Amino acid sequence: LLNIRSQPDGSTLAIADALKSDLRELHGELPASMKLAFFYDQSLLVSESVQSVWEAIAFGLVLSIVIMFLFLKNWGTTLVAAAVIPVTVLFTLIAMNLLGMSFNLMTLGGIAAAVGLIIDDAIVVTEAIYAKLATGRARLDAIDEAMREILMPLIGSTLTPVVVFLPLAFLDGVPGVFFRALATAMAVALLASLLLAVTLTPTLAAVFIRVKARSKPPAPSSVETSHAGDAHAEEDFGWLMRSVIRVYEFCVRTALQNAWVVPGLCALMLLGSVAVYWRLDSDFLPQMDEGGFVIDYVAPPGTSLTETHRALLEVEELLKTIPEVESFSRRTGVALGFQLVEPNTGDFLIKLKPQRARKTKEVISAVRAKLIVNQPQIEWEFPGILSDLIGDLTYSPEPVEIKLFSQDLAFLAKKAPLIKAKIRHIEGIVDEKDGLVRTGPSIGVHVRSADAQRFGLDTDAISKAINTALLGQVSSSVINGDRVINIRVKMDAKSFRNMDALGNIALRSAAGNTILLSQVADVRRDPGELELHRDDLRQNISVTARLEGRDLGGAMQEIAAMLSKDDTLPPGTIEYGGVYKQQQESFQNLLLVLIVAIILVFTVLLLEFRSFSEPIAIVTGAVLALSGTVLALWITGTTLNIISYLGAIIGVGIVAKNGILMLDFVEVLRARGVALNDALVQSGRRRLRPVLMTSMAAALGMLPLAYGIGSGAEMLKPMAVAVIGALCISVLLSLIATPAIFALLCRMSGNAKQ
Repeated sequence: LLNIRSQPDGSTLAIADALKSDLRELHGELPASMKLAFFYDQSLLVSESVQSVWEAIAFGLVLSIVIMFLFLKNWGTTLVAAAVIPVTVLFTLIAMNLLGMSFNLMTLGGIAAAVGLIIDDAIVVTEAIYAKLATGRARLDAIDEAMREILMPLIGSTLTPVVVFLPLAFLDGVPGVFFRALATAMAVALLASLLLAVTLTPTLAAVFIRVKARSKPPAPSSVETSHAGDAHAEEDFGWLMRSVIRVYEFCVRTALQNAWVVPGLCALMLLGSVAVYWRLDSDFLPQMDEGGFVIDYVAPPGTSLTETHRALLEVEELLKTIPEVESFSRRTGVALGFQLVEPNTGDFLIKLKPQRARKTKEVISAVRAKLIVNQPQIEWEFPGILSDLIGDLTYSPEPVEIKLFSQDLAFLAKKAPLIKAKIRHIEGIVDEKDGLVRTGPSIGVHVRSADAQRFGLDTDAISKAINTALLGQVSSSVINGDRVINIRVKMDAKSFRNMDALGNIALRSAAGNTILLSQVADVRRDPGELELHRDDLRQNISVTARLEGRDLGGAMQEIAAMLSKDDTLPPGTIEYGGVYKQQQESFQNLLLVLIVAIILVFTVLLLEFRSFSEPIAIVTGAVLALSGTVLALWITGTTLNIISYLGAIIGVGIVAKNGILMLDFVEVLRARGVALNDALVQSGRRRLRPVLMTSMAAALGMLPLAYGIGSGAEMLKPMAVAVIGALCISVLLSLIATPAIFALLCRMSGNAKQ
């Protein structure tokens, strides 16, 4: 069995292809009785996952094109905007190659998640050009005016989602490994889309966009004609869009007239989202069906390799009766890594059939039930392949780990089984262990000092004689070719097949007489000693368990509540480790990343607007959009994990884009002498269509990922759900709440023109 691990200079797929080629050449040299075949090929999962993500990218592209056509009703405009997507993806792939990145779930997931976002810039540009052409302006004049109008907000709205990725580069551990590749791919894609939006898109627009003018071009300095121009442009919207605009105008005017009420409603929304947040199930990583799983086993201490092998042959016969199992391999007395293991430990690697009636978790549950009945003396664990690998690499293999600290070993030995018995009754707890690991029983030779001295012997002389008898002593050597072979003299192993026979080992006394070992020592079986473990130089025992059909956060809260009522546990005795500790540390780090991302977004906005009112209003809307993320996770039953946390961080950057487009045009109108409320309403009317288009394109672009269809899709599903939730609520916030908060800030600062 060959275990191939990808190196930095080679991907799993490349290594697998090279290995298959070598095996085909080797197959012709093998004897006819020898069969050589792949047992587990991870490249199949990788290639299937990559294919699923590519399908999600293509499907997201189609949905985005449909959305653009429904809004614009112009094939030329739609195709101009859509042309940016394949070119941006090509730019991203070239950049990935230059950076030495490979195709994997995270890099392709970043591209798939960016499909709906990279089209945003193109949508804003084409929509602005289309609107200018619809008012009757000449083609080049319309393009020039549209680009001057939206260039700065376009740059700012692209940089805001890009800067949120910067803190992710400083994450360490598992989140850092996962997010760095995804963040890099998304950042490159967004920057490429900005470059193409200001270069390729206007060029294509000059050739392909055809709009029938409805009026003469209005004077750009006239307030009345500007509004009239927008009205003429809205004639092409259709009755549905015009109805939406009327409803929106009524809502935003109502919000502006009652601007003091809006912060209160936002606060209620924030409090409600916090309440929902605490009710979310939480995990470290999403559950992923990998088409296989691992069975770790530990036989009773002292079990010989022969006896362990005999018991596991029965297990193999049992596994053959499971219809979903395609094949399996077993290691006994060895491990995947370089560490030494006991002969009573090992693991199975189970490969399931691609087409099967039950999911992997259901197969695991069935296998667990059968093995516990068939081999109750063996301790079993059933981790997933990825979680088992991550656990081995991080030395935190168990989801539930309760660390007991005490200098009193007897207290630990007594308390650990009691805690194991307590947590066994908690829903979802399986594969629980008390952490008490004893060495196998040993044979001890206890010298009777008085008897040994009577024969002129001491402990050292007796131990040397026993060592020579059992292990032998080199007495000579022979030369065989160019090799020196030692000749070792020892007793025949058949002479001491049991403990009683050991007492018959012959010893030579000081007087030269031959005596038996039993005359000077007692040979007896000693029980196994308890293994000692230390954490930060503190003696501890770890009670561990796994979960089935239960989220990690909920189970640990129940365990902590149960153990907090135990009066026999002194303060500082218990700490929680394992995957749960990784989860809590990762959540803390990601919360810090989220805060830093918000600060960076605020900084970009401050540089763009050069005042505090717009950044505060936009960032407030972006933060409140996290309510949509929380609500989406709760409605879909998606757990809060490091991937969904990433989606929340990305959502903050994306949501800020809409606020920038909204408020930037307000300043243009106010510079023309429009009152604050009228400027906000007119800006909303003008930006409503591009905001709806970009939000729907981004949301629908991630819809295939949110459904989690295909191999490996479960890993990216929480991120897509979180981003879609933020986008859905951001439309309401960007177009209504953000203008109201901005108007309120302007009035408070005395910067409002009424």
